[in-house]
Amino acid sequence: MIQYANIQPRTSSIMYRANKFINVCLKSISYRLLLVITSIIMTIGCRDTVKNANKLEERAQPTKVIFETDMGNDIDDALALDMLYKYADENKIEILAISVNKDNDYAWRYIDILNTWYGYPNIPIGMVEKGVSGNNEKNYAQATWEHQSDGEPSFRGVVDEYENLPNSIQLYRKILSQQPDTSVVVISVGFSTNIARLLDTEPDEFSNLSGVDLISKKVKMLSAMAGDFSENPIKEFNVVQDINAAQKVFGEWPTPIIVSPFEVGNEITYPASSIENDFNWVSYHPVVVAYENYMSMPYDRPTWDLTSVIYAIEENDGYFSTSGVGQITVDDQGYTNFIKKPNGKHQYLKINSEQANMLKHKFIQIISTKPKKYVEN
Repeated sequence: MIQYANIQPRTSSIMYRANKFINVCLKSISYRLLLVITSIIMTIGCRDTVKNANKLEERAQPTKVIFETDMGNDIDDALALDMLYKYADENKIEILAISVNKDNDYAWRYIDILNTWYGYPNIPIGMVEKGVSGNNEKNYAQATWEHQSDGEPSFRGVVDEYENLPNSIQLYRKILSQQPDTSVVVISVGFSTNIARLLDTEPDEFSNLSGVDLISKKVKMLSAMAGDFSENPIKEFNVVQDINAAQKVFGEWPTPIIVSPFEVGNEITYPASSIENDFNWVSYHPVVVAYENYMSMPYDRPTWDLTSVIYAIEENDGYFSTSGVGQITVDDQGYTNFIKKPNGKHQYLKINSEQANMLKHKFIQIISTKPKKYVEN
């Protein structure tokens, strides 16, 4: 008979050693796993930190803006430009240039007055060549330029003659070539003439890139007031004044385009009461004089162009919803159409009544603010 008396203690000893070995291994594996997990978390955290730092740095940098306007047709262009000066006062934007797409001698003269009056006389102004004039009757731009006090002009600019102004296309190419990549926001609140012609430009002394490539490299976004996507759309003014140009821009512009359509700005009116009461700190204000000469006072005016400005500068502040991405097209009559596409580069803005009310108060707040030039003095 075999005796097993001594086997139990030996078995216990082996089991103890095995358990001890397993625990050591588990601790080692756990430690290594912990190191791996910690490393992954730290890597992700560092990447997020860098991304967040980059976002903060980007927000801290003024947005670079080129303003494309048909100044003199509707008073909302003047109100929109007032907003841009106020954003510049706060160092939220840098106005690189103002490009005029209305072929009228008083459009650039009025902008020159505004640049000077608001304290930005060195902002370059570009003029369209053989462009659309829109309305040729005496307009608010001319009325303001001719306005006098005690027999002297109420407002003065720094540009002497039209011949001293650069062509808009040359100005675009020069300015864009000098900017960091994907840093410029173009705000277009008039006809598409200039930006359509920019697409067709060839390499020159400013850049060896074509127009399309230069835009693709330097422009972040085009924020445009154009079109109508309501249930009963109209042929919107900015589009129908140069249909071919609008078709070209929506067909070939390489960056995202965000459109503020007619029905959005039409829902928000700037009140005559603000014009009458909020600017009494100065004898003559060039936007107030223009407003009073555009139509018979008192009148409230839709804020079409202002919506494209505020979206371009404050796009993430909840003032709008959007259509989602897709493709905008312009037919031969000037109607705009939108088709949703997953990879589309176009969107148009929408608002509800609450957002419209928020925007109205925001517009009044910005425009009624005294320019920095006059606060300091």
